[in-house]
Amino acid sequence: MKIAVSGATGLIGSAVVASLAGRGRQVARLVRPHRATRAGDIRWDPATGALDSAAGGCDAVIHLAGENIAGRWTAKKRARIRDSRTTPTARLCKTLATLDPPPAVLLCASASGVYGDRGEQTLAEDSAPGDGFLAEVCQQWEAACQPAVAAGIRVVHLRFAMVLSPTGGALKPMLRPFRLGLGGRIGNGRQYWSWIALDDAVAAIEFALACDDMAGPVNVASPCPVTNRQFTAALGRALHRPTLFPLPASIARLAFGRMADDLLLASARVTPARLLASGFVFQRPQLDDALNHLLKRSGQPS
Repeated sequence: MKIAVSGATGLIGSAVVASLAGRGRQVARLVRPHRATRAGDIRWDPATGALDSAAGGCDAVIHLAGENIAGRWTAKKRARIRDSRTTPTARLCKTLATLDPPPAVLLCASASGVYGDRGEQTLAEDSAPGDGFLAEVCQQWEAACQPAVAAGIRVVHLRFAMVLSPTGGALKPMLRPFRLGLGGRIGNGRQYWSWIALDDAVAAIEFALACDDMAGPVNVASPCPVTNRQFTAALGRALHRPTLFPLPASIARLAFGRMADDLLLASARVTPARLLASGFVFQRPQLDDALNHLLKRSGQPS
């Protein structure tokens, strides 16, 4: 099986590429023309959707490219977040639909942010989308895959929760202040933070790739979501540090703009209903175990 992966140098993409290659899969990075530096790279122009002819031999495409959402959400940042996902995805899908033959499956990133701020409501794949900037972006992102669906390609929308790894993503910037004993809850701490360990996220992607009857939205999240207060306490335990310094909601909004409301203060209690129903087994479903494993394996000091 030949698999093309966009966003192959990102946190999730690099782990996916390494895992698939380790299993003997033929993996090609889907990259912008000026970044095609390795043998087997497939050149892709997000501005036009143009692909190298080599893409025609791919059995599957895993599309993970997009602007990093971390940082203060200024108007320009929000535009980059939206525009790096919706238009390039639509153009890629239109091009994939013209290939002869097209790939059998497209796994396209999305996010659990599609559900918006929902308090204590348990959210499965059949839950209605929510409101807010990130929810709107995710809905547009998933809709951009319609040309691939129309062409008969099996499309899976990977609705990622917060992916935990000490080398990137949301966890990495938390480690320094928490090690210094400066960590604490954000706002009132009652908002649910859905999460998944990086290894489980990669395994879920490979599971969705192999599961021929899986299509549509799939929540890539641990079956054990926690509140921000619980997350904070667990990280403190893993690092053997107190967590006595809360970040007030007003300061979070001042520091991060709209990102605070959509990510840090929003509550999304997401359950991976479709993965569980299909027989997927999580290796690290509990947060304490996941954090201890991740930090120990990476050699991060506690």
